Amino acid sequence: MDLSYIINEYAEGRENYFNAVAPPIIQTSNFAFKTVDALRKSFEDEYSTYLYSRGLNPTVDMLRKKLAALDGAEDCLVFNSGAAAIFASVLANVKSGSHIISVKNPYTWAKKLFEIILPKFGVTHTYVDGTDTENFANAITPNTAIIYLESPNSFTYELQDLQAIAALAKQHYIVTIIDNSYCTPIYQKPITLGIDLALQSATKYISGHSDVVAGVLSGSKAMIERIFNSEYNTIGSGIQPFNAWLLLRGLRTLPMRLERITNTTKTVIAYLEQHPLVEEVLFPLSPNFPQYELARQQMTGGCGLLTFTIKANTIQQIETFCDNLQHILMAVSWGGYESLIIPKCAGLPQASFNAEDKSHRMLRLYVGLEDADYIIKDLDQAFKIINL
Repeated sequence: MDLSYIINEYAEGRENYFNAVAPPIIQTSNFAFKTVDALRKSFEDEYSTYLYSRGLNPTVDMLRKKLAALDGAEDCLVFNSGAAAIFASVLANVKSGSHIISVKNPYTWAKKLFEIILPKFGVTHTYVDGTDTENFANAITPNTAIIYLESPNSFTYELQDLQAIAALAKQHYIVTIIDNSYCTPIYQKPITLGIDLALQSATKYISGHSDVVAGVLSGSKAMIERIFNSEYNTIGSGIQPFNAWLLLRGLRTLPMRLERITNTTKTVIAYLEQHPLVEEVLFPLSPNFPQYELARQQMTGGCGLLTFTIKANTIQQIETFCDNLQHILMAVSWGGYESLIIPKCAGLPQASFNAEDKSHRMLRLYVGLEDADYIIKDLDQAFKIINL
């Protein structure tokens, strides 16, 4: 299916909505029925009809169909956060006594799910270095139910060989789940590589405006329907129609935003790599990245998230650099119009800082839609302050 068709036309049903160019917001909680029999059939199969907007809603359905098509999946669900998509996808595929294999250092709320919530119900986990597929093979037990991936991850960008891991998992009837937030379905399609469930934070590039929190989960129709009829509706974590409409609006400009961000990121990386106060720049599609060849195989682009290590002897130098940025905002997340930065040391007590630990000197930079020169000038003036 053509990308332009998916974004601009697919699933919109304009003839049903007065031929409106912009899709409508069906802001209703409830749907009415003319006969008892029609209501009865909706109770029996809520996945196929509109009954209550906690489940299906026409505005949300337009978005679901577009996002599934972008992923190359049969179907998808849209949640009110990426964390909710993680929760539902994992919960739907474990039972008491199950075992999960996860890449080490997954997203914070996946980590809390594995370490705090699921152990209450007898579900165990093993973290592995995902850069070597053999580590997954060695960690499999008879009760392994899920292999959980995040490729690239969101700070140091380690990759997993998705095709190899998918093949391994299928041999052992294990469900594979990946957080694909870094690439979006535009730049990486895990479903086509054999992964069972692909999720992403739509808060980021899909929205593109930093005004919506949402998550997407794509997979086979059978799997998505099973999750809809259980975890999705029971938890009540579906997205609201107005937020779905905002994401539909964000989709219109997704390809051109990613193209601009990608091009600007290349210029910013070139600046950082030659700066005397930068020790290292991490970006999956840089030729000096350790897994560059795998990145080229799996990804068609890298968007705007990179990490650089600053040459600093004290935590105060890093804080001074960040505190003096005038236009790059200090905040979590990424994918919006605005450039963002977050220093790794913000998650450390000041007394724990160790300049010899390179990770303590890392800063994650998201390159937004500003001109490259605008971003570079801001970085440059902050570097000069700590270089006095």
